[in-house]
Amino acid sequence: MKIVDMRVRCVAIPLNAQLRHNTGVHPGYFLRTILELVTDEGLIGLGEVGGGDQRGALMKLKPRVIGMDPFHLELIKLKTLRAIYYLSNARLYAAIEMACLDIQGKALGRPLCDLLGGPVRDRIPMIAYLFWRYDRSGGGHDEHPEDMADLCQELHETLGVTAMKLKAGVLDPNIEARAVELCRDRMGPDFGLRIDPNGVWSVPTAIRIGQRLEAVNMEYFEDPAWGLEGNAAVRKAVRIPIATNMYPAKFDDLGPAIRMGAVDIVLTDIHYWEGPRGVKDLSAVCRTFGLGVAMHSGSEFGIELAAMLHTAATIPEMSFAGDAHYHYLTDDIIEGGLMKYEGGAIRVPTGPGLGVTLDEDKMRHYGALYDEKGDYYARFHADPYRPDWYPVVGGQ
Repeated sequence: MKIVDMRVRCVAIPLNAQLRHNTGVHPGYFLRTILELVTDEGLIGLGEVGGGDQRGALMKLKPRVIGMDPFHLELIKLKTLRAIYYLSNARLYAAIEMACLDIQGKALGRPLCDLLGGPVRDRIPMIAYLFWRYDRSGGGHDEHPEDMADLCQELHETLGVTAMKLKAGVLDPNIEARAVELCRDRMGPDFGLRIDPNGVWSVPTAIRIGQRLEAVNMEYFEDPAWGLEGNAAVRKAVRIPIATNMYPAKFDDLGPAIRMGAVDIVLTDIHYWEGPRGVKDLSAVCRTFGLGVAMHSGSEFGIELAAMLHTAATIPEMSFAGDAHYHYLTDDIIEGGLMKYEGGAIRVPTGPGLGVTLDEDKMRHYGALYDEKGDYYARFHADPYRPDWYPVVGGQ
């Protein structure tokens, strides 16, 4: 079997609110680049990548994958990720690997998880990811800790989720700490709580807030300060496990992070860690050094979510509920629309490969929406209500 073509398209799907974070605002939609690899046997593999419009970057790699056997992933990785430093982007390779694994599963008539060792669970628990929102459904903005507690309770009741993470680094740290405390009061002692300022807090602020939240019995404190040094300093002073999806977020930094004692839990991400197979490599390292394993979300659509579910299904030690932005999407580009939450979890697709299929009508519709809206990464996630605002790291 040989890869004979690569097709790439950008799509944008509306959200039910504008989502604020420490470096800006998702302006009412998420956007993704969708990849299709076509083989000489007529099989088509699907991949997905975020980070803005990646069509040009992927097409630069097209000559390096045409003619390749989709089962020869180590060679494809060498040609697209290892061999050319100026294109050594793990995000792009991950989308290609995703599509190749989809082809492999379709050729064998087996789900993708079977290619990674087989599933140990058939559904993946998910969290309620809490964002401070502009223009939320029903009108208004989130401005008070009670707004986050209300959202947490709503998502628990509608999706069945039993854990949440607050995307912090947006409002005053004391307000965000209070939001977590209110969630504990509202949801009871067994509900999982996490907070993630994405490294924007200074070390003193992160220590102060972390020590305050020790009484809340948090599952973990994610990226409390900037970099490996910042996380290591907070970890020494706070009795809450330190998690990360930022430091380390690649294999080059994993050894230093372990030696420095910078992290307790690593959040896997298919794009940061070189595809589903790379996530399995990461999990083996975490198991060796006694680190916990969780799952990061990158505002994915159904193709990547399917790959995440398949991968997570094969990792026995992934005991934390996974991150998901998915409940903010109003639709999906896969046939059947949005995947369903069942008791706070999403089932691993059972069909061959990824187990999902593109809905071409929706691809055309949301491709046109992308053409209308454009790439918000080019506008630096601009804040529509604070036009002169820019992100400040460590300023709190």
